[in-house]
Amino acid sequence: MMIPHYWYNINVDLPKPLPPPIDPYEADSRIALLMRILPSELIDQEFTPLRYVPIPDEVRELYERMGRPTPFRRAYGLERALGNGVRIYYKFEGALPTGSHKLNTAIPQVYYALKDGAREVVTETGAGQWGLAVSLAAALLGVKATVFMTRNSYFNKTQRVLFMRTYGAEVYPSPSELTKYGREALRVRPDHPGSLGLAITEAIEFTLMGEGRKYIPGSVLGFVILHQTVIGQEVLQQMPEEPDLVIGCVGGGSNFSGFSFPMIGAKLRGEGFEKTRFLAVESKAAPKLTSGRYMYDFPDTGGLLPMVKMLTLGHDYVPPPTHAAGLRYHGAAPALSLLVREGIVEARAYGQEEVMEAARLFARTEGIIPAPESAHAIRAVIDEAKRMPKGSVIFFNLSGHGLLDVDAYSNVR
Repeated sequence: MMIPHYWYNINVDLPKPLPPPIDPYEADSRIALLMRILPSELIDQEFTPLRYVPIPDEVRELYERMGRPTPFRRAYGLERALGNGVRIYYKFEGALPTGSHKLNTAIPQVYYALKDGAREVVTETGAGQWGLAVSLAAALLGVKATVFMTRNSYFNKTQRVLFMRTYGAEVYPSPSELTKYGREALRVRPDHPGSLGLAITEAIEFTLMGEGRKYIPGSVLGFVILHQTVIGQEVLQQMPEEPDLVIGCVGGGSNFSGFSFPMIGAKLRGEGFEKTRFLAVESKAAPKLTSGRYMYDFPDTGGLLPMVKMLTLGHDYVPPPTHAAGLRYHGAAPALSLLVREGIVEARAYGQEEVMEAARLFARTEGIIPAPESAHAIRAVIDEAKRMPKGSVIFFNLSGHGLLDVDAYSNVR
């Protein structure tokens, strides 16, 4: 099996055109701001008309060095525990060095920033998987990384902070004292737990404060989804049979979309997967797919980015602290939001306790301790398998391992 030569752009195959990003009516152009803060190639990819976008040879080489293709496995132990004859397969992105799927877009984004002459990349992170991936990609490509990490996670995910710094990154809790938005948030609420929306705003403001910096985002935007489709493109080569159900967890949407979009695209084009259902699973701490409004909203709390049409809880939403910090984002990727609205993708939300129960069962039957975020998908796999007929087939994306999520497992019995 080969690493794919192309990323897949689902926008070409969507059932209706994707609403474009827009500027707020009363303010300076956020779209023009993108030209200043993002690597130029990423802007081109955000609006590309191509169905298949070539992966640069240098990126494919780094993919291979980091462990792609990742394993696609049968969950025999979980199947035996459930005992109802449903076949379960999972793609294991936790096999990558930083333990999650995030490296798939960190590598090309840092690569394109370097091509534009950047000496530093700046980003946000929730639970730290994205920040860790950016830190490694920056180390591999020889640029500096600065990461704004949601404050609650910064103080609870101390191992990820340590390892980001081991790779050479500067890491700050968000809200921070480094930016105007951070200082104001702390003034209003000194015990602010942080949010991904606020961390994004701080990262953008910090990018604009210095020369030679480029901002790179971890989810939601189209080019992030595009890069993650390396996962699903591999699955198309690896799968032994077509699934009845495809499942993934959703924070901003990158791992679910990267895993499922090549299959959804084939279904939309009439090229297979006719019987397949697609299920996106989120946290009840940030239930944008199941409780959000479909509207134009800012991806960041400060409103520095262009408005995009998505399912959202509102850009000023501050989620409660939960173990699955990577899912605590207020909105979902525009393409995924549209597919949910059109009924092509189903959505479900779970609470923390039932998710961690599923994580424990998976660990004890398959030997892998899953990330709390990924355990949301496992919870749905277990529930769906119990009600599906014998012989049914489920695929899910195990987007990361939980070996650095000690806080999430500290109360597991």
